Amino acid sequence: MAVDIIYNMRREMLRRGMSRKTVKTYLIYVKKFLLFAKEKSPREFSKKDVRAFLYRMQEKGVSGSTLNVAHNALRFMMVDILHKAMYLKIRFSKIPVKKPDFLTEQEIKQVLEAISNKKHWLIVALMYGAGLRVGEAVRLKKSDFDFEGLVGWVRQGKGGKDRPFIIPEVLEKPLKELAGQSDSYIFPGRNRAHLSVKAVQEIVRKAGKSSRLGRHLHPHMFRHSFTTHLLESDEDISTVQALLGHVHPETTFGYSHAAKPRLIKTKSPLDRIMHSDNQKVFKLQLQ
Repeated sequence: MAVDIIYNMRREMLRRGMSRKTVKTYLIYVKKFLLFAKEKSPREFSKKDVRAFLYRMQEKGVSGSTLNVAHNALRFMMVDILHKAMYLKIRFSKIPVKKPDFLTEQEIKQVLEAISNKKHWLIVALMYGAGLRVGEAVRLKKSDFDFEGLVGWVRQGKGGKDRPFIIPEVLEKPLKELAGQSDSYIFPGRNRAHLSVKAVQEIVRKAGKSSRLGRHLHPHMFRHSFTTHLLESDEDISTVQALLGHVHPETTFGYSHAAKPRLIKTKSPLDRIMHSDNQKVFKLQLQ
C-alpha cells in the first residue's frame, strides 16, 4: 500500500504540472512519514499522526521552513491521495529571508574582465545580461533565440513555465555565431549534452578569485544583479517581474501581445555597462 501511495502521489503531482524538484521533495517527506507510521495501515492515518511526525521533526531541530514543506507534502498525501480531511492549524516559524546578494556594476565589469575564455565569458555575460538562472542558461538551444526581435525563450523554467528574456544587443553577434556552430545546445558539454551547472559554478568561482573582489561568487548573484540594476535604473517593476518569471507569464509563444513591445524596448543592464566603458577586454570577447 505504501508503494501505491508513492506511485499515485508522484503521478498526480506530475499531472498537475508541479515541478520535478517539488515532486522529489514531497516524496522524501512522505516516505519518512510512512516509516514513522509503519505500524498503521494508510486507512488508519489521521491528522494526529501527521502532527506527531511534524513535532518529532521539530524536536530534532529541523527549520521552520522545512517543517512547512513537510506539512504541505503530508497534507497533499492525506487530502488528494487518501481523500481524508486534514486541517492542522499550525504554521512553523520560517528562518528570516536573506537579502539577495548582488554585485555592483563595477564589480560585474571586474568579473567579466577576469574571464579570458570567450565561451565562458559569454555564458556569464548572458546570465547577467538576461537575468537567467544557471540551469536555464546551460539548457538554451539555438531554437530558443529570436535574434530579429532580440528576444529569447526559457523553456520549462521554474514551475514548468516558459518565459521570454531580452537578448543584450552587445551579445547578439557572438550568440549568433555560437548558434551557427550548434546543432542543439548553445553551450554544449560532453556526450552531446549541455554544459553542466557544476562547470559554470566553477567558471564563476575562478572568475571571482581572479577578479580579486574578496567575495565568494555563485551564478545566481548575476540574476540578482540584473534585477537590482534594472530597478535602480527606474525600469517598470511589472516588466522586470515578467522577465524574471515572477508574475505568472503565459507559458506559450502567445505571451502577452501587449507586453511584448515593452519587453523589446527594455535594455539589458549589460548594454549600459559596456556602452559606457569601452574596455579592451569587452571588445576582444565580442570580436
